[in-house]
Amino acid sequence: MTTPPRVRRSASRSGPVVLDDLSKQIIEQLQADGRMPYAAIGKAVGLSEAAVRQRVQRLQDAGVMQIVAVTDPLTLGFPRQAMIGVTCEGDLESVADELAAIEEIDYVVLTAGSFDVIVEVVCEGDGHLLEILSKIRAIPAVRATESFVYLKLRKQTYSWGTR
Repeated sequence: MTTPPRVRRSASRSGPVVLDDLSKQIIEQLQADGRMPYAAIGKAVGLSEAAVRQRVQRLQDAGVMQIVAVTDPLTLGFPRQAMIGVTCEGDLESVADELAAIEEIDYVVLTAGSFDVIVEVVCEGDGHLLEILSKIRAIPAVRATESFVYLKLRKQTYSWGTR
């Protein structure tokens, strides 16, 4: 019989998931190589292949992690990336939903501070960025935008929660 992963929700329904050390180690292995065989992960963390498989499935079912392929936009012909700060009025949730519906926007977050919403876009070039900005500015509740064009990506990691 395999040991169930030590994944539990805090008392609050929307509270954080608490991971035990084995679950963190499994996640770290998958962050290093998302295609690593369960047998190799098991060897690295001291579990059987079946136990790793069950833990990974439970972590995915709990919404703790997903295994995806991360692409390099530059290699795929998308040389322009930008973060766009959006100032709005009215219902921020509905504005965020409208922004999320724009295909080129891959990240939408409601914020506190100078902007109400921040979005991230990956574009084919400056003309494409201008088209996306036009779509954003066409949303009635949007009052202003400010673009932060990426010049060079220095660091990008996905290691939250395993340290």
